[in-house]
Amino acid sequence: MQVPAKLWSLTATEVLSLIERDLLTAEDYAKELLSRIELRDGVVKAWQYLDPDLVLSQARALDRVPRDQRGRLHGVAIAVKDIMDTKDMPAEYGSVLYRGNRPSADASPVEILRRAGALIVGKTTTTEFAVLNSGPGTTNPHDANRTPGGSSAGSAAAVADFHVPLSLGTQTGGSVIRPASYTGTYAMKPTYNTVSGGGVKVASLEFDTIGYFARSIDDLKLATDVLRVTAQKPVGKTALNDVKVGFVKSPFWLSAGPGTIAAMAKAAEILRRHGVAVEDVEFPDAFSDATTLRRMFDVVFAADAGAAFYKDYLMDTSRTMLDPAIRAFVDEAPKLSRADVRQAFDYYAALRPVLDEIAERYSALVTPSATDEAPLGLGDMGSSVFNSVWTAAHMPVIHVPAFVGPNGMPVGLSLVARQYDDQHLLSIARILGGPLMSEGGWQETLVSSDS
Repeated sequence: MQVPAKLWSLTATEVLSLIERDLLTAEDYAKELLSRIELRDGVVKAWQYLDPDLVLSQARALDRVPRDQRGRLHGVAIAVKDIMDTKDMPAEYGSVLYRGNRPSADASPVEILRRAGALIVGKTTTTEFAVLNSGPGTTNPHDANRTPGGSSAGSAAAVADFHVPLSLGTQTGGSVIRPASYTGTYAMKPTYNTVSGGGVKVASLEFDTIGYFARSIDDLKLATDVLRVTAQKPVGKTALNDVKVGFVKSPFWLSAGPGTIAAMAKAAEILRRHGVAVEDVEFPDAFSDATTLRRMFDVVFAADAGAAFYKDYLMDTSRTMLDPAIRAFVDEAPKLSRADVRQAFDYYAALRPVLDEIAERYSALVTPSATDEAPLGLGDMGSSVFNSVWTAAHMPVIHVPAFVGPNGMPVGLSLVARQYDDQHLLSIARILGGPLMSEGGWQETLVSSDS
């Protein structure tokens, strides 16, 4: 591989290849990224905290590590959502209540990546406690008048705009997969609780899941392996005409806009043309009501959030530092009927084996990642209706950024597998991703607009 002129455009696996062959140092790579960030972040605003001197100091330290002591991610630049603790940077959780907060240790996923040799570049923007639907001024790299989605706004934008090749986010409803669709990146939400959330600000113990953004399936695989999400073995070499997928419009299909409707139709057409067996799949009758699905999710989340934010509520003695919506979670949680809470938790506990059984019949399920293209304006980060059911079901999800909406913005689709089939899903995503990316239209648009 020849060293490209635009080092910031490299994927994580490409960076590793160059460093391993002594064609690139971590310091030179870091300098290129910092130049890219300086050029672009005045518009994108992806970073909550970034210290160039710290970045270069880390890079030089990595260059001094003997070759036989280097980790799987040696020198790869990674951004961290600012609800994760970092021992050498502030962790403010998107809240003025925690302004200047300095943790003494890394969150579990950050520590794992750092020990693997990752270059932790900085902290990316998030909405307050990763639950509000507005907040940071982060813009969509493809149109500064549009939202990048939330709550992992900065993590998605930083990867999409070539500031870093990998970033960490979190998903409680749709906070990884939806921003990935809006910004045209790959992303993965692994099976629930396969990556420890220690040191990560909690919103819902039942739903919170660590996820990550990347610019290739190979990079998603790399992050998944380093984080040790390896419960099931990957599938072997499989031809496209041996793959069977289920297209799931889901009970929320009435919320789909023209970009998502067209993406689902085009994906089915592309895959059929390549010999893939495509079947339409419906939710079972007991779980087919969109209003009930959403209401049960909201009850579980409200109960969890009320407990998660109680400490912060008490810390806010002036009653002015937390957003009123955060305070409302704590005020309203005790008013929830215990019977309603039990019913909601039991509802999703019953749904999980049902969706697992459906997913087991197919190589993967294909479903919308967002209602449509990223909406105009920064005050609304979009709806998670197409994401929350899969989050609540604890199933692994991979976003493939293959398509283009009517306004030239990215629109992607999600691949879903049963719980703990993460490695299988990565293998299928690689197989299906080839024709979808080459014929979907977004990759061509991205390359032609590269600056």
